[in-house]
Amino acid sequence: MFINAFSKPFCEHEGMGGVEQSQRRVAHARDGDKILSQAPSLSPVKGPEKLADSLEAVTPEMTSTAVPQAPKIRPQVVDPMTEKYSFISSYWHYMAGLVCLSLTMATLLEGRFPPPDVLWFSLASLPLILSGSILRCIEEKRPRGLALRIGFMLFSVALPMFLYGYGIASWAQSGGLDWPLAIGTLVVSTALAAVFMGGKAPGLFAAQISCWSAVALAHGATTLVAPMIAAVLFAALVSIRQAEIARVRRKFSAERERIRRRAEEILTDYEDTGQGWFWETDRRGLLTYVSHPVARALGFNSNEAMIGFSFTDLFDLGRSGQEGERTLTFHLSARSSFQELPVRAAIRGAERWWSVTGRPLYDDFGNFIGFRGSGLDLTEQRRSQEKASRLAHYDSLTGLANRFQMSQSLEKILNAPNEMQRCCAVLLLDLDRFKQVNDTMGHPVGDTLLTQVAERLECSVGDLGRVGRLGGDEFKVILPGVMSRDKLAELSREIINAISQSYSVEGHRVVIGASIGISIAPDDGMTSEELIRNADLALYAAKDGGRGRYHFYADDLLSEAEENRQLEQDLRDAISRGDMELVYQPVVDTAAEKITGFEALMRWNHPEKGPISPDKFIAVAEDAGLIGTLGEWALRTACHDLAKWPENVRVAVNVSALQFANPHLPAIVTSAIAEAGIAAERLELEITESVFLTDDDGTDAMFTALKNVGVRMALDDFGTGYSSLGYLKKAPFDKIKIDQSFVRGATEPGSRNGAIIASITSLAQALGMETTAEGVETLDELDLVRLQGCSHVQGYIYERPLSSARVAERLKAGLGAVARGPRSARAPRQTMLRKVVLDHNGQLYNGTVRNISVTGAMIEGLWNVPEGTSFRITLSTDHTVVASTRWCEQDRMGVEFERPLARDANGRIVAITQSPPDSVAVQELRTVG
Repeated sequence: MFINAFSKPFCEHEGMGGVEQSQRRVAHARDGDKILSQAPSLSPVKGPEKLADSLEAVTPEMTSTAVPQAPKIRPQVVDPMTEKYSFISSYWHYMAGLVCLSLTMATLLEGRFPPPDVLWFSLASLPLILSGSILRCIEEKRPRGLALRIGFMLFSVALPMFLYGYGIASWAQSGGLDWPLAIGTLVVSTALAAVFMGGKAPGLFAAQISCWSAVALAHGATTLVAPMIAAVLFAALVSIRQAEIARVRRKFSAERERIRRRAEEILTDYEDTGQGWFWETDRRGLLTYVSHPVARALGFNSNEAMIGFSFTDLFDLGRSGQEGERTLTFHLSARSSFQELPVRAAIRGAERWWSVTGRPLYDDFGNFIGFRGSGLDLTEQRRSQEKASRLAHYDSLTGLANRFQMSQSLEKILNAPNEMQRCCAVLLLDLDRFKQVNDTMGHPVGDTLLTQVAERLECSVGDLGRVGRLGGDEFKVILPGVMSRDKLAELSREIINAISQSYSVEGHRVVIGASIGISIAPDDGMTSEELIRNADLALYAAKDGGRGRYHFYADDLLSEAEENRQLEQDLRDAISRGDMELVYQPVVDTAAEKITGFEALMRWNHPEKGPISPDKFIAVAEDAGLIGTLGEWALRTACHDLAKWPENVRVAVNVSALQFANPHLPAIVTSAIAEAGIAAERLELEITESVFLTDDDGTDAMFTALKNVGVRMALDDFGTGYSSLGYLKKAPFDKIKIDQSFVRGATEPGSRNGAIIASITSLAQALGMETTAEGVETLDELDLVRLQGCSHVQGYIYERPLSSARVAERLKAGLGAVARGPRSARAPRQTMLRKVVLDHNGQLYNGTVRNISVTGAMIEGLWNVPEGTSFRITLSTDHTVVASTRWCEQDRMGVEFERPLARDANGRIVAITQSPPDSVAVQELRTVG
């Protein structure tokens, strides 16, 4: 007990040597296991399990990666045998002072000096004792064998203790010192020698045996010689065993030290990467440890400089968001564990984010002593998240809000708690002629053009609303709040004007346009789906009205869309049931007045709605992708009917631009001709100018392939398309068909149509082509086209379209044709659907114009109106006319205008080319004579 009580402080002090500085950092490894397992770049570690095993070898209680609520901190006890083993203690030199002190005390108590021989023996032990430090250093620098270490121990421990004991015993034996005092001095000296030995058993035994052997020898007690020899032998065996144990412990200690240092190096390397770091605080929340990369990032030279700072000083909690600030403060005050809490680092001039994990620490008595934890760098992860978020909400090309973001913005407005805040307007924009820019100049030019359009659009809208790109050349504008139609119209005109200005893109001058559809909440819908659908319908109406204009949504647009949808379904059913039919209109030679052929015209008699106009269902078929099926059916049917007619009669079949783009068209034509068994030159394909919009090698190749089949080709609706006359130089047409829009009104005074017809016929004759004037219905028009040199005529003046059976009957009577019809035509009427307001003596009525000419119109919506009733009719925002009733049947009446309406240079009625009154939609269906 006496020895252990005194030896424990020396053992602990001696064992803490090089371990003390690393224990704190290694302790953080317990909290770093999870982080290190996520750092594959640290080559010394092959996996988290290896790291856990390494840390367990140093401190087994540190291997847990869990975060307990009240962990216990166990003191670090270092085994004194972890130092390099030696039989001589590092404190043995203190024994020299003890020898001097014991001789001085004995001299003072006895009152006289010891004899010279006694003094000589005692003082001779001093240099031997002091030589122990030198011998111990020799052992550490150059390890020797066991025998030499025992020799060093005997020389510096056993021999001086023998001389010291023999001197004291000789002094007592000579009578100069009382034996009780001598024994007491030796007991105290040997006890303290055991303390100085520091628990080294060989040295302790050597000191004790040597000292008391000398006493026995000086006293002359020969009987003690045998026990002393036995003790020496026992001490030798113990020394050998102790040396073996020391060797094993040294090996274990070296392995444990290697593992400890490896773990520390791994943690150091991990900290140096800047991806993860460790921290520790005391019970007041002040830092007791923080990784040096964090200290450097915060502007400190070393991590020791941050000791004593508050843990929260590491973060900019004010800019971390309420969630991070509230959560971190709560956990620190509640002394509870937290994991992966995102906070912003308090670094000036840079945005860095860390993920912090921590747990509270408690001592063996359950007292809170601080926090310990780790951190991860979240900066790149947050940047990636922000980038992904931006890509998810913004258009990557223009930087505008994308479809998803615009949809969210609209939903937020429409779901506002206050009903007055749910008002807004939606503008859908579509660029006109943008596809031509992409096709002719390439997509890079198109992308640059889109970015410039986005800039102009944002500049025009400004702070009034939000601009977004839906994709392609489609844009959306959301204008929150209540805005009058006049202001919306003004803004739309400004947008169209801004976008229509010329652009300079990579040295090219580019000019495009824009069409806008407008819907307003809550008038045009209460949900985003309704508003977008209705704005889309208004956009289609604007594009159909001539592009480069805006259009407000009206209810009849939706009804028309629903009608077209139903019509598409009915058309599919009609095709599958075989309800479609062909009729044939004769084509007459103007010189001989004989039928030379027929034009096949498609008809559809709806079981419920009756006959449907081809202009209507052909457009639906093209939009629905059914035109290919219809076209092939018409081609095969016409060839089959042609096989029953005389050999000198031809048939003309219309080919749409979509059919012409089909590379299988020549094969389909060849198959139809072979199946019917007719000559190829009896089939004439009528092609419109729209096929030249994509004037490329494919177009020329298709013309060549069809000509190789042997069929004739006619250019239909000449002069109404978008192409120049350049294609006539290479397109192998046999005939040019003059559109009925040039024939209509050609006989009226001041009309230029006659000159246009004359120029077309002259051009055709120069190119060796025939000409056919379409839509001739009066004798005056027939005389005019004959006079201008048209070779063929087609129209009601000779015959209306006939069924296949009636064509057979007609041909039995011969090919002669006789013109029958009125001398002149009434003013041409245009079928339309426009809501108007009628004012009769201050009483306002709503009506719908069904058709109109420059002299009158048919209006429905008013019942049993007396003949001669006068109205003021608002046809558009700038045109109001006075009209009187000429007839009335049920809810329909015919009115005659007081003054004829004016026409523009293109022959269109000016009043109906302008925007209709507010809340009124315009839908022009077709022009009829």
